[in-house]
Amino acid sequence: MKTIRRLGVVGAGAWGTALANAGARAGLDVVLQGRDAGQMADMAARRANVAALPGIALADAVEPVTELSRMAACDVVLLVVPAQACRGVMEQLAACLAPGTPVVSCAKGIERGTGAFMSEVIAATAPQAVPAVLSGPSFAADVAAGLPTAVTLAMADEEQAQALAQALGSSTLRLYYSTDMRGVEIGGATKNVLAIAAGIVAGRQLGASARAALVSRGFAELMRFALARGARPETVTGLSGLGDLILTTSGPQSRNFAFGEALGAGRATADKLAEGAFTAAALMETARAHQIDMPVSAAVDDVLSGRLSIDAAIEALMARPQKAEG
Repeated sequence: MKTIRRLGVVGAGAWGTALANAGARAGLDVVLQGRDAGQMADMAARRANVAALPGIALADAVEPVTELSRMAACDVVLLVVPAQACRGVMEQLAACLAPGTPVVSCAKGIERGTGAFMSEVIAATAPQAVPAVLSGPSFAADVAAGLPTAVTLAMADEEQAQALAQALGSSTLRLYYSTDMRGVEIGGATKNVLAIAAGIVAGRQLGASARAALVSRGFAELMRFALARGARPETVTGLSGLGDLILTTSGPQSRNFAFGEALGAGRATADKLAEGAFTAAALMETARAHQIDMPVSAAVDDVLSGRLSIDAAIEALMARPQKAEG
């Protein structure tokens, strides 16, 4: 892999801005691209993403832009847009990419309608690019502020993965590397669905015991799904699996938890950035096709689709036949 000096970040929301700051902290020149000209001009003038990350300054090495064409001069591109928007953005971005450019998916979801993971979307839309995945327990505000964080970077080639992890890492962001892209993607996508379930438990005020039971049984089905789809056990028990599940089921700083909490409390919510709300149906389509038992995720899908009320879903989970733990 060639020397990495310039980092491109596509998507100027909270997570994209946080990763842009992290790239600058790693000593890279960063081009942060967003679609809204007004927003990007405001970020350039105020040196902050006031709407998404109030109180956190934009690093000096970060240049806010609107043109996707600016990615042509970047050595690595981080794709930081919602999972359901990845294909459309990649179709535009593909024409800008030099052959061999790593494109790192930072979304945590499964594409509805196709069941594709984001690395597959990148490969299909930009065959000249090198797909990669970044995932793990990381809140945008923590990363943007330079608080200690550790995540996983996965690519098919181990040497490339190691080099890229080294280039993006800093004293505050530690990157472990892996070649298990599918395992990393499964952890990121599935934990979002389980976080909605944990939020529902909190919103319904079902207690800490219920939440602990749900998270542990949710992890069991995440493990079942991942191993059936070819992931490695150490990936599932690592940062991008168990680590991210612990973080995202911990409280309302997680969008997916907050989404579920609002549902559980009977409050209307229309958070379009809660990835798990879009991933649940795609996850269960794949699980059913491969005969993988995922009762907690299925309950979330049933609630979101309107097939079951929350109370009926809880009753069905508690009434499942007794079985040995596993």
